[in-house]
Amino acid sequence: MINIAAAMANLGKRVLLVDADPQCNLTSYLVDSEVVDNWLDESDGPNGTTIWSALKPFSDGMGNLLRIQPTERQEGVFLIPGDIQLSKFETDLTQIWVECFQRKLHGFKGVTAISEIVNNAATDNDIDFVFYDVGPNIGPLNRAILLDCDYFIVPAACDLFSVRALKTLGKSLHDWILDWQVISQLAPDNIYLLPGRPTFLGYILQKFRMYGGNITSEFSAYAARLEKTAYSDISVVLREIDKNLAKATLQNKLGQVKDFSNLVPLSQTQGEPFFNVAGGNATMKNEAKTEFRSIAKNIITLTQKDKGAS
Repeated sequence: MINIAAAMANLGKRVLLVDADPQCNLTSYLVDSEVVDNWLDESDGPNGTTIWSALKPFSDGMGNLLRIQPTERQEGVFLIPGDIQLSKFETDLTQIWVECFQRKLHGFKGVTAISEIVNNAATDNDIDFVFYDVGPNIGPLNRAILLDCDYFIVPAACDLFSVRALKTLGKSLHDWILDWQVISQLAPDNIYLLPGRPTFLGYILQKFRMYGGNITSEFSAYAARLEKTAYSDISVVLREIDKNLAKATLQNKLGQVKDFSNLVPLSQTQGEPFFNVAGGNATMKNEAKTEFRSIAKNIITLTQKDKGAS
């Protein structure tokens, strides 16, 4: 995500990264640990700047959501920091979801809370693309976030776990979208609702090795399975609801990110995309820049095409 955001910024787009994982991995990747610790220590107070800082007044039942200013990590790339206390709100979201079916205003405000925070930040900073970073689960927090997305992208490693995870994701999204259609019918008039129509933009193949310009044999079999599974367990399942939620084709790969070896720890240490790190193999950095630029262009093209067709 960091590499795609940087590539998009290099193409002239303004990108907002939202760390919506209570583990704060994205924030820790991009920001020095001392700064992150300070943000977390102050997130409950008046100077809080994390996503929890914006949510806290609503979560405590004492007021409206706060407007927070994201930090600019590089020109054109902004970050709303994560917070371990976001897990508190995730616990509340289980009951909040039930309240939506009960037509309670608190439920609708709760399930759209993160969306409102992010929309405000995106408007204030003239953002072109918003990327949510979420944990690898199908809990109530990810449900609220995915239903807020116009599109979703699946990072798919070349292993059995990713193949199996696609089926779980497809079924969960299918059920969430149908539930939200019911909830939307129950909603009071003139209330903000989540879009509730996350469209499958594609998957990004990752964590594999190459030899002679081809994916090595131990990974190529999984690459083929992922292509078929992405279609059968996500595209086909979503198209049962609406044919516009996924393409009717096996060709859903947005790009592929091979194992970039020592660029990974350099990137994590420096908080920079692979192609901007100090040190590392120059050829590999150029390969990374080319690949992520291609992925960024694909995302821009596909999303603009959909807007033009609507």
